Amino acid sequence: MLLLQGNPYPALLRQCRREAFHLEVRDSYGVAVESEPLRKFLAGEGDDDAEWFQPWRVLIEETVGRGIPVRRVRVVTVPHSDYHRWLLTLTTRNIEAGEDIRYVPRDVAGEVPLEDYWLLDGEQVAFHVRDDEGRGLGVALTDEPRIVEFCLGVKERLWRLATPYAEYEVA
Repeated sequence: MLLLQGNPYPALLRQCRREAFHLEVRDSYGVAVESEPLRKFLAGEGDDDAEWFQPWRVLIEETVGRGIPVRRVRVVTVPHSDYHRWLLTLTTRNIEAGEDIRYVPRDVAGEVPLEDYWLLDGEQVAFHVRDDEGRGLGVALTDEPRIVEFCLGVKERLWRLATPYAEYEVA
């Protein structure tokens, strides 16, 4: 396993040849760039400024533009955490960029990994390494066959259970 520092996702997604899949399992995250938009949401101020989202949007548009599907499953606790209530208001930005995002309630998902990961071309897994507040500490990248096979199985099982964003009924 290789520990990558900084933000390795632009390079990892640009290397994809077939598919990028992201599993999200946390009820909240401590992503610095999201702090102010989340604060505004919780204060009822709204967030018309999507500048903080632009680098991700450009990366997804580029990836999907090369014919690489970008899929994501969010395992969520219901009722939703403040973070996921906010994220649900923003998901159209991801969809418009080209992501296919689906939701599965935690009580339906069954056993899930303790941490998020990206499955890249079904050959590599990039696990998020986070502290207790959800702040990123790095990314652990592996191509170990048993880990990849496990993550593929989780992906396939959860994808079948998940509801597309457009059909997801917010409880």
